[in-house]
Amino acid sequence: MFNQYLKKFFKSKYFLKRQYHKFALTLIVFAVVAIFITPYFVPKIAPAANAYTTSWIANSFGGGKKWVQIQISGMYVTPDGTVYTNSPWDEAGREAGIYKNGDVIGLADDLHGWERSGGFAVTADKSYIYVAMSQGQSGSPGEDYPPKGTNWHCVRRYNRTTGKTAPFPGGRGWDKSMAIVSTKSPVTGLANAGSELYVSDSGGNKVRVYDTKTMKEIRSFSVPNPGSLAVDGKGTLWVLPKAESTGGKILHYSKQGKQLPGTIADVAKPSAIAVDNQGRLLIADNGSRQQVLIYNIKGTKPVQVGTLGAKGGIYGGVPGAVGDLKFGGIKGVGADAKGNIYVGTDGFNRSGAQIKQFSPSGKLQWRLMGLSFVDNADGDPATDAVDVYTKDEHFVMDYSKPPGKQWTYKGFTINSFKYPQDPRLNTSPDAPFFRRIKGKPYLFLTDMYGIFLQIYRFQKNSDGEIAIPSGMFIGTTEGKPAMQGKWPPNQPRAGEWIWRDKNGNGAFDGGEYDASKDYPYIGGWWVDSKGDVWKTLRTQDGIRHYPLQGIDSKGNPIYTYQSMKKQKTPSFITDIRRIEYFPETDTMYLTGFTKEHPAINGDYAKLVGSEIVRFDNWSKGNTKPRWRIVLPVDKSTPPEVLTPSAIDVARDYVFAVTVKKAEVYVYNAKTGALVRTLKPGSEVAGESGWVDIPYGVRAFRRSNGEYLVFVEEDSKGKVIMYGMGR
Repeated sequence: MFNQYLKKFFKSKYFLKRQYHKFALTLIVFAVVAIFITPYFVPKIAPAANAYTTSWIANSFGGGKKWVQIQISGMYVTPDGTVYTNSPWDEAGREAGIYKNGDVIGLADDLHGWERSGGFAVTADKSYIYVAMSQGQSGSPGEDYPPKGTNWHCVRRYNRTTGKTAPFPGGRGWDKSMAIVSTKSPVTGLANAGSELYVSDSGGNKVRVYDTKTMKEIRSFSVPNPGSLAVDGKGTLWVLPKAESTGGKILHYSKQGKQLPGTIADVAKPSAIAVDNQGRLLIADNGSRQQVLIYNIKGTKPVQVGTLGAKGGIYGGVPGAVGDLKFGGIKGVGADAKGNIYVGTDGFNRSGAQIKQFSPSGKLQWRLMGLSFVDNADGDPATDAVDVYTKDEHFVMDYSKPPGKQWTYKGFTINSFKYPQDPRLNTSPDAPFFRRIKGKPYLFLTDMYGIFLQIYRFQKNSDGEIAIPSGMFIGTTEGKPAMQGKWPPNQPRAGEWIWRDKNGNGAFDGGEYDASKDYPYIGGWWVDSKGDVWKTLRTQDGIRHYPLQGIDSKGNPIYTYQSMKKQKTPSFITDIRRIEYFPETDTMYLTGFTKEHPAINGDYAKLVGSEIVRFDNWSKGNTKPRWRIVLPVDKSTPPEVLTPSAIDVARDYVFAVTVKKAEVYVYNAKTGALVRTLKPGSEVAGESGWVDIPYGVRAFRRSNGEYLVFVEEDSKGKVIMYGMGR
């Protein structure tokens, strides 16, 4: 259409007159110049608020049929390089995974639900996979399940081609595929040798031997506390002590159970064993060395002839810095017919699974990762969220790359050897708040039920990537210590407390606690941009404010009960749940159940409540709402299904995420109006696990106006990340 008008203009009598020639040519020149120079002078604008992208961090795959499991407790590698793993639990059902050439091949079926779970060992032969597993009392009347109060600890047989169970005459369980080994303790080791299957019964102090065709026990022999097993080229058996025993001996037996020479006693914490294509013994040392030790076993006395992995593992060199040969929490080792070596790690206290393949010369060939479970992420404001942290990991981001490719695993932030009292090794924290306080980086962690707030500091010159235990808040528990058991030491006998690491050693020492008593039911925690801590107590006198009192000489933020301020809950909120305060604008956001919109089906503690409310001029005593958002609720289902479980605010928007569908509702922070809903895209197969932590959504506004929205995805080992425009 425009071209037609342009042609008419050039042919018109006005253009043909000389006085219009210069004018027209000038317009044309300006238009051409504008077309070419505009992109260089007009700033790039982020996509509109109704446009967003879906991505993820912390797993090698986005979902659907492909994801890396969240735990590894045992591993076996076949001569053709197929990797079989096992673990007690994977949220999406890959307790026993199958991998090859850096890809997900499948899983051993039916180990999830009906009180079934995976276990600590796996092996395979040409026809079958053998999986250690447990079966509890469940199922329908008439089906074969253990009686109430009893667990079967079994070996379950699977077809190697299909991954489906392979029943056998006399097999137990609903499909007759289980061989019951014990009702007292889990199966801790498996190894195949021709037609025989060796099984570690640690509770019975025996190695039991089964016929692989009939799955009947054919003999057994006594072995103290047996764990992982390996059969060498001569057909003799090597036995590790039960998982991660300190200072245990690795024993050597004949097929018939006669103890042979060759005991190995110089491995600090043996955790996995295998035989390579040269007949050498590979033993994982999960102690401070974090290496695979290689032994020549041709003679009567094993001789160590090499290692795989950097000494000190993840803590060698720069502590916590990720490297190809830096292992952390070794749980599996194996080798194929070509001499490639495979290492499976599980972190510490189940802090992320990895599988790595190395060439015979020790060069990394591929790596698979499933690093995140019941977790979320937050960005470092000092780097515009180029650095992103979860509870255990540090990622570096390149947002110009395609979805799922933006993240690089940079650092593991737990040092289990230097700081064994780290709360992450002794509790189950989840979503992080990453804050810069007086320019210094700090990591704050909560837990699923709001019981505590943990504080970590960083000291890169001495501790590299490690987050050093720095402080901790814990709520009141009536009449008993706030934390049950032996950890943490020296805690007050009752009430609540604030711990601060005054001497900087990362341990809970005497004289480091500030104690008090308060209402025991906590609704939420918040750390504002100044470093002040806020807490809600689900009462009408339910807002607690802990102003930052400074940073001590060790780098710890200082909080005290003496400086704590109490504030009233606005009267129309009957059950306060979450709190977020922004000192830059003096704006407070509260959530909870209200008089107009009470709880529907009882007290489900994880939910944010029925409303989000914004208050301006909060420090001046204003309790009149600017707006009130009534959150969506599906009244026909239990409240945990569609009611939001978490909220977060980032500048212009308020974000609320539902539990089961993991849909993020985006509201205008000025007006409270709903802008749009974010749903998992095709990049993650349009799916998400439940959001079941109080801070399952975290939002960050980047300097270019883009919003990053991180959402817990506890099904398939990752964090979903949305990118949304202004």
